[in-house]
Amino acid sequence: MNLREEILANHSQQQRDIIVNWIGGKQSRFDQLFDIFLNGDSCESQRASWPLSKAVLSHPKFIFPHFSSLLKNLLKPGIHDAIKRNSLRLMEDIEIPEKFHGEVMNICFNYATSMNEKPAIKAFSLTVLQNLMKTYPDIKHELQTIIEDQWDYESPAFKARAKKILKAIESGK
Repeated sequence: MNLREEILANHSQQQRDIIVNWIGGKQSRFDQLFDIFLNGDSCESQRASWPLSKAVLSHPKFIFPHFSSLLKNLLKPGIHDAIKRNSLRLMEDIEIPEKFHGEVMNICFNYATSMNEKPAIKAFSLTVLQNLMKTYPDIKHELQTIIEDQWDYESPAFKARAKKILKAIESGK
């Protein structure tokens, strides 16, 4: 398979699944996709981000050798929203390596408090923070404050996630 051609061929759920199925359980194929995600042109990187996030759901360990690069990419100015969204989406369902917890929290707090970020990016950031809250209960107050301060200005997506998080904070989970 010419992965670059497949990424550009069609942007659909079916095409995403073809790429994810091609990767299968092979780290080397995932590495090829990650290279396009990180180093491709703008369109290639955006389109690679969706199958990348889906592949990580099946094989979370595949992202670990690339985690530092994933985070550095999120700090680049002007990256496309799809890259942010799918990078955060993949972090929702994995156990983030401990050495990256602080950096991930900073990124997610910045996204969650930014007036310029899209609702999905904020919502995924909140969920990643909620997951880290289990390890770092001290961030509960900061997360609650952010949610309450922004409540009146936020989207339904933000509010839906925020309600779940506030409920978890109140119940001590």
